[in-house]
Amino acid sequence: MNEIHWPEKYLPGTTDNFVSNEVIITGLTSAQVWPYLNSTTQWPTFYKNVSEIGFVDGAGPDLAEGVRFRFTTFGLKVEAEVTEHVPPSEGNPSRMSFRAWIVGSKQEDASALHAWLLEDLTGGRVRVLTQESQIGEPAKQMAIIKPNPVLNAHQDWLEGLVQTATERSKV
Repeated sequence: MNEIHWPEKYLPGTTDNFVSNEVIITGLTSAQVWPYLNSTTQWPTFYKNVSEIGFVDGAGPDLAEGVRFRFTTFGLKVEAEVTEHVPPSEGNPSRMSFRAWIVGSKQEDASALHAWLLEDLTGGRVRVLTQESQIGEPAKQMAIIKPNPVLNAHQDWLEGLVQTATERSKV
């Protein structure tokens, strides 16, 4: 199986907080899941921890490499930039990553890399993996809370994405 491409700064195990969520299910392909991940207008329909999504420089609502956007999550206003964007193609995993930071903070003081990997597997299965590596004081604070609120929120996001893709692929 494939893995996330990590810039050295965000390498898991070297940051202040790291979470990983994954499902492997039958009956879907990465091409069926991708549109709901790639279109930010879809996110609030299946993930309650995101709101106020907006774009910089007239981009959006679909994501692409280099696109900058803003959203609110965990009550924080966040700005993000897509750093990797690889749509589904035969025999290759889909990838999306974005670097994010709290609006008004210095990126080097508090930031994260959130990554997604969608991978078609044998037997009509798809693997959906999302991981986030965080740096800074907010990350340190979240890392000591049990259960980790980022881990739980991302599980909700992952399950909502898969449920939405499953329901809408039957239409």
